[in-house]
Amino acid sequence: MESSPAVLLRRIRLTETSLIVTWLTRDHGRIKTVAKGALRPKSAFRGVLDLFHVCEIQVVASRSSDLHSLREATLLQAHEAIGQDHRKTRMASYFAELIELVTELEHPAPEIFDLLRRALGYLEKSPPTRRALSHFEAETVRLLGLAPVPTPAQAIGQLTGRLPRDRQPLWDSLPIER
Repeated sequence: MESSPAVLLRRIRLTETSLIVTWLTRDHGRIKTVAKGALRPKSAFRGVLDLFHVCEIQVVASRSSDLHSLREATLLQAHEAIGQDHRKTRMASYFAELIELVTELEHPAPEIFDLLRRALGYLEKSPPTRRALSHFEAETVRLLGLAPVPTPAQAIGQLTGRLPRDRQPLWDSLPIER
């Protein structure tokens, strides 16, 4: 695989020093990588592999599994304001979980990638709202080619069999716009 812009969706500890990192890339869709040595104090990945960071990544493709090796990650955008506000973090986490639910591994979805980048940019500057959540779901449904019957959330639920479990508590916690 060549270099590609990517948003970090999830990180899971693999060993004492390594992580499994799930990305949404512009060119390859959702991929999983192993970041060997990422947790070492002098790792080149230190400070780069945080949730919702946008990076330019280089990956060595695995021939035997869907778990590839992360060779390089260069930070393009940190989204620090999201990480400093638990409400923004909660909404960004919902967006990431929803994307993991509706996308297939290694299936390019550049429109979904662009939607996520715009949503994170919005959260960087603005508070999370019900309107923003509804807009993200409606755009996701539109990009997937689904009819919002009767709401985008219900269309996603019909497609996947469920919504991310945090959706209702998140919705209930958001302010109602006037």
